[in-house]
Amino acid sequence: MMDHIQAKTLHARRGSLKNAFTYGVDFVLCDPATDTPPALLSRNRFNLWSLWDKHHGGPRGKGRGLDWFRDELSQRGLAPDDYSLVLLTQPSFLWFHFNPVSFWIATKDGTPRAFIAEVNNTFGHRHCYFCAHDDLRPIEKRYSIIAEKLMHVSPFQKVEGQYRFNFGMTDAAFDIRILYENGDQGVLATLEGARKPATNRSLGWAAVRRPLGAARVVALIYWQALILYLKRAPFLRKPAPPTPLVSDSQTYRGDQK
Repeated sequence: MMDHIQAKTLHARRGSLKNAFTYGVDFVLCDPATDTPPALLSRNRFNLWSLWDKHHGGPRGKGRGLDWFRDELSQRGLAPDDYSLVLLTQPSFLWFHFNPVSFWIATKDGTPRAFIAEVNNTFGHRHCYFCAHDDLRPIEKRYSIIAEKLMHVSPFQKVEGQYRFNFGMTDAAFDIRILYENGDQGVLATLEGARKPATNRSLGWAAVRRPLGAARVVALIYWQALILYLKRAPFLRKPAPPTPLVSDSQTYRGDQK
């Protein structure tokens, strides 16, 4: 059964120049191999809402979807067939697609054991952070997984420092926290929402309540960028895209929220 997460996201800038905002966003959680979506959502076909393999799993616009995730797990010694493999993402709205972050998740016994955070910026770049504990025990929100920041995301933040991922996933809800830290600078981003079955009614209501889907998200990103620019936040030039496409988490720290 495909889930529709009518979520709330918070972005809060750390450091001397403060800025914070919260807005609603629509995600779906699906098993690309088995889930049959409602009529208003299609896979690899144009619709009001749609999921496209080419937008996920590999370089932007050249993705391989679930096959890519299976390959990434295999390269790290994980047997993909031992896990349930799902994707948490914002679907495309009509013709428009953009996702600041999506998550490929490998679960066992209903709990996440590994995930890849597929991070995109508005300049066409993507970098993916593979996160798991060394012993592949369940990932709980109270534990932090640390990854070195390797891609330019915001023109107001340097490509330095680290991400601290706190990933909460239950049968009822998602509660995800990503803290970017670079000394006393950084950004806190959260994603929270209940898991409900994806239906034509819920997807239709989302199109009315939050019109234009991903295009609305991009507009909000640029609006907040304008606010930071007017506040005279330092503006950085766009660097080259990161290589390689996927990196593993660098450090594990437990019992930290």
